[in-house]
Amino acid sequence: MDCFYAAIELRERPELVGQPVAVGGSTGRGVLTTCNYEARKFGCHSAMPVFKALRKCPNLVLLPVRSDLYREESHRIRGIFHSFTDLVEPLSLDEAYLDVSHLDSETATIAAEVRDRIREETKLTASAGIAPNKFLAKIASDWEKPDGQFEVLESEIDDFVYSLPVEKIWGVGKRTAEKIHAIGAKTCGDLQKLTLVELDRRFGKFGHELYRLSRGIDERHVNPNRERKSVSNERTYRENIESIEEGSEKLRPLIDELLDDVGGKHSNRQIREGVVKLKFEDFSITSAQRPMDKIEPHVFEELIQEAWVRGEGKSVRLIGAGVRFVSEQKKEATGPQLEMFDV
Repeated sequence: MDCFYAAIELRERPELVGQPVAVGGSTGRGVLTTCNYEARKFGCHSAMPVFKALRKCPNLVLLPVRSDLYREESHRIRGIFHSFTDLVEPLSLDEAYLDVSHLDSETATIAAEVRDRIREETKLTASAGIAPNKFLAKIASDWEKPDGQFEVLESEIDDFVYSLPVEKIWGVGKRTAEKIHAIGAKTCGDLQKLTLVELDRRFGKFGHELYRLSRGIDERHVNPNRERKSVSNERTYRENIESIEEGSEKLRPLIDELLDDVGGKHSNRQIREGVVKLKFEDFSITSAQRPMDKIEPHVFEELIQEAWVRGEGKSVRLIGAGVRFVSEQKKEATGPQLEMFDV
């Protein structure tokens, strides 16, 4: 979806159309969850701290997050997806893979029909990427944003990936990109010049992924039963927390929310690990985790103490608590997959 949260807010408040709008923390201490294209012209983007966004765009209209509304719209959109195919793999509230290889119509036609239905029924726009695999579909979905679609045909894969920056490869973040650049590779075409042995020696197991993805090879299938791996919540506080005692007090309501969430929506899942996350005053982040089969508040108390000492006296601006689940799926479904798209 295009600027999903912001687009919903603009639909609900049309008087804001044309203005730079963002959704996120309203205290100046949180981060943006998304922003519209008018705000992006000023350099604003998702995950940017609010205070930085306001510096870049003083006229930014900052709206609070309304999670229930966004989930409701996401549910409607997934209903549209499922009217075309049962092979839908959600990635987030506003993104999913659809395998339409078993349908008779042209894939580009299906993508256009899906986008038209979304526009008609929700007054929102979506962009689609159409390709023979997930990796390429994901990249293609950003090619004609907003409100567009782009297709990579099987015969075009070699040319399409050759000039792609290595940063487009899944798992290549800033640090990995720097390591890749250090060996003289800026694009997927550059990586193709390296052998599997060379990539394995330099990057370990991830070298195999670099070898395959730089050639546009991705054999993962759309998994309609993709399981949720974890549940968590977090808070960014108006004022930094100076003591572990105060931090423990702030942690308790997060644990209570976690108990409600896991005991409700995820009561059938087996917990394997508890996690506490801290973000310090200098924006450095640490987390502490421990095996557990149920949510035990005293264990989370011990975890926050373990994480707190790593700050070496620094105050804390964010606390998070979560659990990771035992996987219920040993492997993804197999079978032929010709085309899919990412909306």
